[in-house]
Amino acid sequence: MFTPKYPTPDTAPLPVTTASSASAAAPVVQTPAPLAPVSNRPTVQLTAGSTLALVGGGTAVVLVVGAVLVSLLLAVAITGMSVAVVAVVLRSILNQERNR
Repeated sequence: MFTPKYPTPDTAPLPVTTASSASAAAPVVQTPAPLAPVSNRPTVQLTAGSTLALVGGGTAVVLVVGAVLVSLLLAVAITGMSVAVVAVVLRSILNQERNR
């Protein structure tokens, strides 16, 4: 299943060449090269509907990923602000205890 599948080796015959120019009058027989094998892989054909579906799906993915990233950034910002408020309150409490 995971072994590679190699294509069959090229079986085109070698071209026929003449040894001397004296036999140039003799016809040279050339065999045509074999045709390339037809690929059995399916081709992708984009129609108007499938293109529209791809664009809509891509847009939806971008919007969802953007919303997730914005919500994560907002969560980090809110956490940072709350830690800052807690730090200010603790500093205020500690300064009041030192002044007494």
